[in-house]
Amino acid sequence: MNQNHKVLSLIGLSMKAGKVESGGFCTEKAVKSGSARLVIISSEASENTRKKFADMCEYRKIPWYVFGEKEELGHAMGKEFRATLAITDENLAAAVKAQLGL
Repeated sequence: MNQNHKVLSLIGLSMKAGKVESGGFCTEKAVKSGSARLVIISSEASENTRKKFADMCEYRKIPWYVFGEKEELGHAMGKEFRATLAITDENLAAAVKAQLGL
């Protein structure tokens, strides 16, 4: 199993556990409320979206990572396209970070 597949599997697991907020509005809410433990931004997200979330996460000391395509991220969660998502569980976020080499 390659690293990308493991990350997507962990995102799916996080989703089943109810520990993912996805889509711009919900991801932003998770970051601002302090519940986000890791933010993933799609490599296909617009420059504006990428900068907005990167700045938001840097300010709040929340790790963020550019990973995957919108369709991959959405599919991992059983949804349509997703440009951003936040994992809200510390252990699941740590597992994803380990796979990403963070």
